Amino acid sequence: MARELSEKEIRGREYLKKTKPRVYEKVSQFVEKYNRGESIAIIQLQYRYMCNMLCEHCSIEAYQKNAAGKRSITPDDVRRLADQADEMGLARFVISGGEPTTFPDLDELVEAIGPDRFFINSDSNGYLLAEKAEHMKKIGIDRIQLSIDSLNPEEHDEFRRKPGAWQHAMDGIKECQRIGLPLYIQTVVTKQRLHSEEFQEFVKFYNDMGLTVFITFAKPIGAYEGHFESMIDQKDLEFERELEKKYKLCTHLTPGYGLDMGCIGVKGFVSVTQYGDVQPCPYFHCSIGNILETPFKEIIQRGMEIKYFGEHYDECFLAQDIPWVKKYVAGKIYGKPVPVPSDEVFGDEDITTKPYWKG
Repeated sequence: MARELSEKEIRGREYLKKTKPRVYEKVSQFVEKYNRGESIAIIQLQYRYMCNMLCEHCSIEAYQKNAAGKRSITPDDVRRLADQADEMGLARFVISGGEPTTFPDLDELVEAIGPDRFFINSDSNGYLLAEKAEHMKKIGIDRIQLSIDSLNPEEHDEFRRKPGAWQHAMDGIKECQRIGLPLYIQTVVTKQRLHSEEFQEFVKFYNDMGLTVFITFAKPIGAYEGHFESMIDQKDLEFERELEKKYKLCTHLTPGYGLDMGCIGVKGFVSVTQYGDVQPCPYFHCSIGNILETPFKEIIQRGMEIKYFGEHYDECFLAQDIPWVKKYVAGKIYGKPVPVPSDEVFGDEDITTKPYWKG
């Protein structure tokens, strides 16, 4: 569903036009591409699972348990993926992991993606950000997505199982602002936290620093496996949207790029694991194909044929829809080596008969 660009989006496009004309041209075509049924996905690249923290909510351990005999992707593989993505008119990468500031070949990875042809975000827990930020900006990283769990340093450090984690993250913010490297704050929000006084204080604190807060709604995977009570419902989502009117706050469901896509799985976002598997969402451990075996365009087309990604849905299944989670996640993924192939998760009845672009 098309909509008018916000003032922030207009400013963002003007910035791209001046600094990254190739990216600007691709982004300018997003509405037209989307309306033709083509993906405009952000590619999250879980390049390496190495990390300097042991966060309570991390779900990466499941991939590492199933890594025996698998080949990790290399910068050359990433370059081939980026070449294909560029041909498809895609414009955005997120370097993830793991913790990107610990990657020994980060420079080579960024070069393989191509800062001239993609807008490149990097996730970070912030521990090494103060010392790495200037170099990250220099090699072509455009923005940092910094994960923070609490305003209370002790609570944050305990959650991250890393003494000093909160202060290091704050030092990273100051350094990014000093050198002009944009960043925003990412935080996990349960149903209970969303309605808490602590959460609004958290958002206001970082807003006052000039930072937008991006909400990742809690999903019943990893440490939250089976915790359906942490999931939100439609009333919670409506409450969050009211908060967006008051604060600089957003979620993956927040309209952007002139579009209201609802669930962005495949059509607006995919996640590539360290071993090349492509998932519709970082939190849905289901593979729709592997870039080491199948052209990326074919993988995307395969994903768009699944009705939950090829049709328009306003909700986030993993964060909101308990019956859906019980059927497709608890019923098809829990207890299995991940990611589970999509043909073991979805059947013929899950193939789309009314794709959004024909509705």
